[in-house]
Amino acid sequence: MSQPSLVQLDGRRRPAPPALVVVAHGSRDPRALSTVRTLLDRVRDRRPGLPVHLGHIELNEPLLTDTLAGLDARGTADAVLVPLLLARGYHVKRDIPEMAARARVRTRVAAPLGPHPLLVDTLHTRLVEAGWRTDMTEEERRTSAVVLAAAGSRDPDSAIDTRRTADLLAARLGVPVVPAYASTAAPAVPKAIRALAARGRERVAVASYFTAPGRFATECAQAAPWIASAPLGTHPAMASLLLHRYDRALAADGTSNAA
Repeated sequence: MSQPSLVQLDGRRRPAPPALVVVAHGSRDPRALSTVRTLLDRVRDRRPGLPVHLGHIELNEPLLTDTLAGLDARGTADAVLVPLLLARGYHVKRDIPEMAARARVRTRVAAPLGPHPLLVDTLHTRLVEAGWRTDMTEEERRTSAVVLAAAGSRDPDSAIDTRRTADLLAARLGVPVVPAYASTAAPAVPKAIRALAARGRERVAVASYFTAPGRFATECAQAAPWIASAPLGTHPAMASLLLHRYDRALAADGTSNAA
């Protein structure tokens, strides 16, 4: 795909679009940073000409504050911050807006990625890759279920968002999908698995509701009694969703990103 021209038909140069800054949490697992960088390359491939940058809340470089300072030093006036996070919570409500408020660059903070049907598309694909059969018999469906394994948060809005994703996935699969958590929130993943087994759901899959590999994703997968899917990772729908959140933030601000 060729890069679109920044010159209009009348010969004048179009202003560059606001930068897209993907805000990742950060992880000590090197696979996480590699996954995020590959995902950003997919975003760049889908939207040539859009400046795409990465900033972390903690643990990895570049930190979001440094990314925003770098944009200011290069003369970038506007940026849209898209959290690479799956639900509302402290990072979305407090950390990212506070970092953005200290920046000299004009910023807009987009909504987190979830809930959204594109996430359900990704979860479904990852489950099928792990061995989930789409042609189950009715008897198999009556004994099957999914635990949607998420990080967890004390913020009730985070639980609401995760539950909504679970409901969307349940409608897609035709079996119960129960949210469970790796930390902070309840129920824990092993407890959710045991509760489903007590209800006769003997074939329980764990759907990894994490953006990239890491300790939580690994621990949740190890608890699976049957199959466990890989994290969301670099699925094409993830790149589409990042751009969707970027475009929605611009539209809400009254700014057009049309060519």
